[in-house]
Amino acid sequence: MTIQPGFVGCDISKDHLDIFDEALGRSERIANEAAALAPLIERWKNKDMLVLFEATGPYDACLRRVLTTAAIPFARVNPARARDFARATGRLAKTDAIDAQMLAAMARALRPACEPAPLPERETLARLHKRRDQLVAMRKQERTRLTAIDDPAIAEDIEAHIAWLSTRIVEIERQTRALIDATERLTEDQRLLRSVPGIGPVTAATLIALMPELGTRSPKTIAALAGLAPFNVDSGQFRGKRVIKGGRRRVREALYMAAITAVRSRHRFARIYNAMIEAGKPPKVALIAIARKILVTANAIIRDKTAFQT
Repeated sequence: MTIQPGFVGCDISKDHLDIFDEALGRSERIANEAAALAPLIERWKNKDMLVLFEATGPYDACLRRVLTTAAIPFARVNPARARDFARATGRLAKTDAIDAQMLAAMARALRPACEPAPLPERETLARLHKRRDQLVAMRKQERTRLTAIDDPAIAEDIEAHIAWLSTRIVEIERQTRALIDATERLTEDQRLLRSVPGIGPVTAATLIALMPELGTRSPKTIAALAGLAPFNVDSGQFRGKRVIKGGRRRVREALYMAAITAVRSRHRFARIYNAMIEAGKPPKVALIAIARKILVTANAIIRDKTAFQT
């Protein structure tokens, strides 16, 4: 006799979690904190379970940590994908309790792959990376304001703030390097990634922090995760342009900048780019193709633990 796994859907907000456990057949609301999760974890321990919830950034961090510690399998899904599933199954109403029930049904129907246990150092790296991006964005805003200011006192204040932001960015970058250097696995991943033409320290840190799936997924899947996989837009006799959509915007931006650097080199990425331009491809389309090749290459070298060969 085969025991069927249990499926749990969890709708996450800042202050609370709405849980739908198919074994109970009802929803329950608890606080989004470890103490409130403890009784549920005891109930789920040592059972064949899958907990599914939407990726919600910092709000799902507590749930992920508790589930990882208890060795309870879980998966996260893109909120847009979850909403598409709800519409496809006729669930047009939307409340937190309904969303939790829908996520449990989605887990049962699709059986998404469980996420690997997160590396604590990688999560710290992701937080540092996000903070650096925030500081860089603020510095860019201040530099824009400076060009429109004709008051010397205000201009001096903005310049002082820009200098402070630059100092903080340098410090965050120092902490990032120290964290990578102190973690053997991250150090090795960085070495391998930096061997790929176009990938510098910032892009390497971005991939390490925001693409933990590198080396474990197929080329098509890894490209789709970054939003660099072209999708068909065809219907009947109509053949539309292939487009990229979705994925992790910050990863895609980093790879696009890596592509710009790579096509200025003498490596084969530059030759491929030039061939595409000569064939009539728009420069942006060619750069996106190179960004995808860089990512697929990075995925292969992390998988095989072999540096890029020119």
